[in-house]
Amino acid sequence: MRRVSLSVNGAPRELDLEPRELLVLRPARPSGADGATNVGCDNPRRAAPARSCSTARRSSRATVLGVQADGAEITTIEGLASNGELHPVQQAFHEQHALQCGYCTPGMVLATVSLLEENPSPSEEEVRRALEGNLCRCTGYQNIVKAVQAVGS
Repeated sequence: MRRVSLSVNGAPRELDLEPRELLVLRPARPSGADGATNVGCDNPRRAAPARSCSTARRSSRATVLGVQADGAEITTIEGLASNGELHPVQQAFHEQHALQCGYCTPGMVLATVSLLEENPSPSEEEVRRALEGNLCRCTGYQNIVKAVQAVGS
């Protein structure tokens, strides 16, 4: 076991993790994250809906081991809303009907926030490329692309 110190949604956390354990923040852990990350596949070669990289706002698509997050500041889906108000990306997903079962939604929303921080006005192709590591089986991606572009400047 290794002690890992990190910040989750602005709150300091300490976790004891096995070196091979993925950074998957679950309600059972003292992480403060309630939006249970779904682990669809531990193999980074097969894209999964919400690998560890989808939980934390990261532009990287690589699977993240918990010990690699030592010292990191992590924002989860719960950390986006402020004072009871949805983040603009969350609001756009709601307004554009880009939500289905919710399995992929946290990863899609966090990947979108990251994309818009880097590129505030992405083309449809850029949106699709940025979200390609987050699989959604309930919808065609058109409403998700609309939601991303609705927030972009």
